[in-house]
Amino acid sequence: MKIALIGYGKMGKAIEKIAISRGHEITARVTSSQKVEAQDFSSTDVAIEFTAPHVVINNLEYLLEKNIPVIVGTTGWNNHLQRITELVAKKNGSLLHASNFSVGVNLFFEFNKQLAKLMNQHNDYHVSMKEIHHTEKLDSPSGTAITLAEGIIENHDAVEDWSCPQHPTKNEFEGGVEITAIREPNVHGTHTIEYHSPIDFIRITHEAKSREGFALGAVIAAEFIQGKQGVFTMNDVLKLSK
Repeated sequence: MKIALIGYGKMGKAIEKIAISRGHEITARVTSSQKVEAQDFSSTDVAIEFTAPHVVINNLEYLLEKNIPVIVGTTGWNNHLQRITELVAKKNGSLLHASNFSVGVNLFFEFNKQLAKLMNQHNDYHVSMKEIHHTEKLDSPSGTAITLAEGIIENHDAVEDWSCPQHPTKNEFEGGVEITAIREPNVHGTHTIEYHSPIDFIRITHEAKSREGFALGAVIAAEFIQGKQGVFTMNDVLKLSK
């Protein structure tokens, strides 16, 4: 499989290492100083996009117009998901997006949903979340934290929304899941969900040890999307519940 890396920072380099170890070829490496439109994708089977929220939509639109399947790990663009989904349908293309490609995190998403279902009947418990990432992380809260919050909202009747003091617009807390976003050096990603009552705490935590788990998941997703059309997530890759 011939892979174009859109974004060649620490994550792009980790993806490159794992892709080559699995027998794939890297045919393009697009850095932050280059425009995706200037690249030659004539031999590309799939593009893996890990860039930044302010460029991701332009990159996705260009790649889909060129009929290149895209794996996108950039977060902070979900308000454009409907428009991108319509473009995928129009071009008979394929796109797989995830807030987190780690297999362990996607299993953690499922644990989170099941715990929310169990806690739905116990109104003495208040739910909150803390996420910690490296200082280069551009969005707050993380896309993973938002996905976790959405999983709680879908499965707990008393939780209607999320808020985050560090988010530029959703920083007012009026009930729901309050997410605290912390940025520290050399942290690959830690997410903790806590239910606390006057008498006890229940906590579940996922802590990433390195970038390799995210990179491996992105390559597995690229292998999965070959020959497929439509919009997919890691639920499809791992055969998890929708």
